Amino acid sequence: MEKKSRRGLLTKGAVAAAAATAMAASGAKAQTRMEKRSPYPPRDASAGKPMFSRAVAYGNMLFLSGVGYHKPGTIEDHTKGVLDELSQNLTDAGSSLQKCLKVSVFLADLKDYDRMNAVYRSYDWGMVPPVRTTTAAAGVPGNSLVEIDVIAYI
Repeated sequence: MEKKSRRGLLTKGAVAAAAATAMAASGAKAQTRMEKRSPYPPRDASAGKPMFSRAVAYGNMLFLSGVGYHKPGTIEDHTKGVLDELSQNLTDAGSSLQKCLKVSVFLADLKDYDRMNAVYRSYDWGMVPPVRTTTAAAGVPGNSLVEIDVIAYI
């Protein structure tokens, strides 16, 4: 009797494993293949191949390139300009500041940290703000005082 129970258990286990494998195989075919894509409308091909993307989506993850502010102004002006543009880029891609998971801030001068934070804090990042890294770069391209990039979800 003990052997029958073990044999039955092994048989039922093998059948269950085969069924699970079959379900996984059919489920894998039913899922759409994840690919890197642009969340924005297609670019004009006559403009040539861009050097980098403004944003790339993968599944429901969204990666936005760094945005700087290339006009004269204070760190407050630059931070507001960058965050306004990032917010618009997120919205255009189907996301928002509230859906940001990670923010990277690059300052041209670490002395601007507190003043940048005063502007950054005034934006609505949601109930759980994103993780953030802030660093002083050796230089931010285009004479911007700050550059910020984000990882969000759609």
